Amino acid sequence: MSIFEKLKKGIMPGEIRFVAREEKIDLEVLKENVKKGFTVILANKNHKSLKIPTGVGKDLCVKVNANIGASPVFFSIKKELKKLKVAVEAGADTVMDLTILNKSEDIDKVRREMLANCSVPLGTVPIYQVAVETGCPHNMDVKTYLKVFERQVKEGVDFTTVHAGVTRKALKLVKKRLIPVVSRGGSFLLSWMKKNNKENFLYEYFDEILDIAYEYNVTLSLGDGLRPGCIFDATDKAQIYELKVLGELAEKARAKNVQVMIEGPGHIPLNQIEKNVKLEKKICRGAPFYVLGPLPLDRAAGYDHIVSGIGGALAAFFGADFLCYVTPREHIGLPSEEDVREGVVVTKISALIADLAKGNRQEFLKNKLISEARKNFDWGRMRNLVIDKEKFDKYLKSSPHIKEKKGCSMCGDEFCALKVFSQKRRR
Repeated sequence: MSIFEKLKKGIMPGEIRFVAREEKIDLEVLKENVKKGFTVILANKNHKSLKIPTGVGKDLCVKVNANIGASPVFFSIKKELKKLKVAVEAGADTVMDLTILNKSEDIDKVRREMLANCSVPLGTVPIYQVAVETGCPHNMDVKTYLKVFERQVKEGVDFTTVHAGVTRKALKLVKKRLIPVVSRGGSFLLSWMKKNNKENFLYEYFDEILDIAYEYNVTLSLGDGLRPGCIFDATDKAQIYELKVLGELAEKARAKNVQVMIEGPGHIPLNQIEKNVKLEKKICRGAPFYVLGPLPLDRAAGYDHIVSGIGGALAAFFGADFLCYVTPREHIGLPSEEDVREGVVVTKISALIADLAKGNRQEFLKNKLISEARKNFDWGRMRNLVIDKEKFDKYLKSSPHIKEKKGCSMCGDEFCALKVFSQKRRR
């Protein structure tokens, strides 16, 4: 029985109690948000190493996802497990395994190792493995898809991306784009429909996918296969068309007691971010919004994590619930362990900026506490409150002055603003 169905029958799942306690939210409020589809709880009953069921959606803190995974260019399970460890230690709330390799059994090995070592919810994109098992995207079929999908969720995957909104109508719409498609899954399905002259089998057999998702309490992340890959294509007809289809599919999922969230863009300028978030919330009736970035600039290769951080903070403030990180190596290559860490930290900062702006009391208190520590030159207390302790330690150790006296190497003792004008509180 899914979390959705338990609530409808008056049963309070333990995962909801856990999330309510962790987020300091009223249990009844959380329960109603889940029942209405405004919030999802990521937790597969078969994910044995899962320690932290994660809530995504209304009235909760903004969550951060880190994408990792091997590629045909570089395959090392050991390396991906190190990235997994780095991502979780840096503050990722969830991780997605985007592995795509030349052999399906190798994809299974990577995923199983990740599931065995992942204490947070793990997501996948089953269509990648389907393309590998059938030889190429043109040979994909629904039978293989359902087999792969069930295998992955049976093993314990907590959420999966399903590109069911990429329908045949999209073939005409993407012709007007500067970059027709940047989604790997979206490209597989567009290519398959063009070659086979048939409708997307994920769309046609969506009910069968829901049946499997229901059995294992897996959350569907309805993929944005037509997300804009450049500013020029932002908020175009193809993107909005897919969003409307995803809204219809989300209603189907809810009717079958399957939790669902919606994936979003992508490359969109800053002035269109609010519009995009509000469109998703309206069309998809408040379903949690999971955004990649968004990236409000195309020309920042090497610094795309910062661009994404800016776009993500604004999107989250306007109502996006889940931020997928972008690393410094986006648009260039497979991220390293350091890229993963940097991407998670920057995206976590975006999420916290939005939480604070939306009135999160806990985040406000932490900002107050670190300010008090700064005023008192309490470096140890500051360290306990900073987001990136590793970088804080590095900079602290390399400063020649603060090792000896209170203060930092910026102004020294004589010209420190906090020392030049100090005012003790009256008792």
